[in-house]
This record gives sequence, C-alpha cells and structure tokens, in this order.
Amino acid sequence: MEAQVIKSKLEELPEDLKREAYDFIEFLLQKHGAAKAKKGKFKFDWEGGLSNLKKKYTSVELQHKALEWR
Repeated sequence: MEAQVIKSKLEELPEDLKREAYDFIEFLLQKHGAAKAKKGKFKFDWEGGLSNLKKKYTSVELQHKALEWR
C-alpha cells in the first residue's frame, strides 16, 4: 500500500482517532519486531528444568510421565 494513501487517510481522521491509529501502528511494529526476533536462535532456558527428577526416573520414564501430566 502506498504511504501517500495512508497519509491522506490519516489526515481525514479526527485527533483522537489519529492517536488510536498511531497506537495501533506502534503495536504492529512491536509485533513484527517480536516475530522477527523469534526467527533467531533457539532458546534453551528450559534446560535442566527436570534435573531434580533424574535420580528418580529414567529418560523413558520421564517421557511417559510427561504424557500423563498433559
């Protein structure tokens, strides 16, 4: 969409709706930025989350437990 078309439509809005349009544009920019950031490397912040259970269960047993916990 042409930027000029958007600008002309924006000029037609009353001031309170211009502010709302601005807020929505900010939301879209943040949403796009977050989606773009997610395409990066994988996060492993969950790593070790079940380490307290490693003496009690084998990895296969933990897989079965995970299915039960769902």
